[in-house]
Amino acid sequence: MRPLIGISSKLTNDSTWSPPVVGVREGYVNAIIAAGGIPVLIPPHVDAEALRHIYSLVGGIVLSGGADIDPVLYGEAPHPKLGQIEPLRDAIKLPLARWAVTDGKPLLAICRGIQVLNVALGGTLYQDIDSQYETSFDHDAGSTARSWTNRDHSIRMEPTSKLAEILGTSECYVNSLHHQALKDLAPGLQVVARAPDGIIEAVEGAGDAFVIGIQCHPEQLWQQADQRWRGLFRAFVAAAANS
Repeated sequence: MRPLIGISSKLTNDSTWSPPVVGVREGYVNAIIAAGGIPVLIPPHVDAEALRHIYSLVGGIVLSGGADIDPVLYGEAPHPKLGQIEPLRDAIKLPLARWAVTDGKPLLAICRGIQVLNVALGGTLYQDIDSQYETSFDHDAGSTARSWTNRDHSIRMEPTSKLAEILGTSECYVNSLHHQALKDLAPGLQVVARAPDGIIEAVEGAGDAFVIGIQCHPEQLWQQADQRWRGLFRAFVAAAANS
């Protein structure tokens, strides 16, 4: 049977006078449908009981991208370059990440999602890469170019990682639309890919369960820019179908 896949969503405004919209960018939904899953959007303002019930119904969780994570969640004061934070999303994404890892439920964490995963398990973040990490790379090059499909820089993967096996390569080019990144790695995670400047680009869980976090946006790459990423969503949905 096709598995239900829960996708964390957000509240956003499409005009200054209209009520907020609950949703995610279409790429997440399309990627799950194309991989054989049934997407279920998880609103950011459900209560704890409802969140747990939704979690129990789905076979896998996608933690989607978005704005910055409140540094209070990893014991730091806000940096001057901290951007917009999303407390409502943190309130649902942190428990979803912890539950999935604890239960071995397939988890795919994308962009902000990989950062949430790291924080949920006890890690920390660079609140602003340019201010806190020595690099000549523009990790927000996609935003600068206003492109979600440019392949902005390479990443090198551990050849024995699940991610390298799924993609059939240990090196590829990715889009890059983030100014925060993983700093101190959380227990239970292992780094499986880095950018040329050393910034963490992907992590996996230490056990056998499907737990993959990726800093780029594969949901915008799989259709044309690099179709190898289609395999990531297929492997995730297949794991959810068998969970």
